[in-house]
Amino acid sequence: MAERQEGGIALLGGTGDQGLGLAVRFAAAGRSIWIGSRRLDRAKTAAEQVRERVPDARVEGLENVEAVRAVPGGVVILSVPFEHVASTVKTIREDLVPGTVLVSMAVPLATAIGDVAGRVLGVAQGSCAELTRSLVSDGVDVVSAFQNVSAHRLLDLAQPVECDVIVSGPKAPRQRVMELCTDIPGVRAVNGGPLSNARYVEELTALLIGFNVRYRVPDGVGIRITHLP
Repeated sequence: MAERQEGGIALLGGTGDQGLGLAVRFAAAGRSIWIGSRRLDRAKTAAEQVRERVPDARVEGLENVEAVRAVPGGVVILSVPFEHVASTVKTIREDLVPGTVLVSMAVPLATAIGDVAGRVLGVAQGSCAELTRSLVSDGVDVVSAFQNVSAHRLLDLAQPVECDVIVSGPKAPRQRVMELCTDIPGVRAVNGGPLSNARYVEELTALLIGFNVRYRVPDGVGIRITHLP
C-alpha cells in the first residue's frame, strides 16, 4: 500500500482469529487495513489471508509501531490477549498521537493464568479498557468495543454477523467507533455510555463463552439488546 488513506484502520493483533475476522470485514467494506504484529512475518501472512477472502483488499502487514504510524490520529484496534495488552500499549505509546482512538477489545479472562475461560480476573482499574486508558498519553481516547463478536461469524463473509456491539467511551470517539460497526453486515452498534461500563461488557464475554460450551455452538453466540428506539 503506497500511502496512508483517510478512514484506514490499524489492527494490532490481526493475526489472531477475531482480529483477522475484523480485518476481513473492514477490507470487504472498502477500508484500508494495516495489520500489526510483534512479528513482521506473521503480519504479512495475515494480510495474505485477508486477500484470499477479499481479493481487492487494501491491506498490508507491518510491525505494530509501523501500523500505528500509518494512521496518525486515526483508529487503532487492539486485538491482543489480555496478558499482552500492557506490553503492546507500552511499545506503541509514543506513536499514538493526540486524536487517535484506541479500541480495546481484550477481556481479562482467567485463561491468562491457566484457569478456565468462563470467568474473569479482577483488574485494579475496573476493566481491561480502563487499564488501557491508564497506559496511554493525554489526547489519546480509549473506546471499548467488539468483545462479543464471534471470530467464526466475522470470517464467514457469506453470512451477516447478527450481533450487537456495545461501544463505551468518551462521546465523540465512541461515535467514531459506532460508525465503523455499520461496515459489518448484521452488526448494530449500541451506545454503552462511559468507558467505566466496559467492565460489564467484558464480564458478559465470559458468560457468552459458557453459553457456547453448554449449548454446543462452536461458531459462537451473539447478543441482541431488544426494544431500543
